[in-house]
Amino acid sequence: MAERNKRVVVFDYGFGNIRSAERALARAGAEVEVTRDYDAAMNADGLLVPGVGAFAACMAGLRRARGDWVVDRRLAGGRPVLGICVGMQILFGRGIEHGVEAEGLAEWPGTVGPLKADVVPHMGWNTVEAPADSELFAGLPADARYYFVHSYAVREWELTVTNPAMPAPKVTWATHGERFVAAVENGPLWATQFHPEKSGDAGARLLANWIDTL
Repeated sequence: MAERNKRVVVFDYGFGNIRSAERALARAGAEVEVTRDYDAAMNADGLLVPGVGAFAACMAGLRRARGDWVVDRRLAGGRPVLGICVGMQILFGRGIEHGVEAEGLAEWPGTVGPLKADVVPHMGWNTVEAPADSELFAGLPADARYYFVHSYAVREWELTVTNPAMPAPKVTWATHGERFVAAVENGPLWATQFHPEKSGDAGARLLANWIDTL
């Protein structure tokens, strides 16, 4: 793998597995800072947006910390952002939990809704269906397993790319009762529904893949 020495900020807005993400990124070779400082978040090589809990609460916390503005400005400049778990969900247009609808960052169209399965939450290890040309899952076997903890998911990918000069997003799927979006690679914006920081060697390789692209 390429020498990394890349600076990554884990955006601390009060939601997410901050310290486990920090440790996992450091093990993967990044120089990591946990902060909500605007300049640090804007100038880092990569920004990781974690998230646990309710969609609406995460969005409210992100807005209080000006994280919505940071994500938007970074992406406008082509600067990489990685969302994890609810940090992925809030990148979509809206979330519906317990009948309550909240607006997301709308970087992608789509709705986060209840996962329909016999057992919810979806908690534990699962495989994914990644595109053959995925950079995020490069070098990882098809039967690699990743750690999920969630009751809500995006079940339809709604973004269509009509400009042939723009590469189509790479969407990875998983199944628990029904198919749902497990990861997305879309220009500088990548995201996973599962927790790579809790996914052992496979998660460590995945984070290293992301760091290598920064």
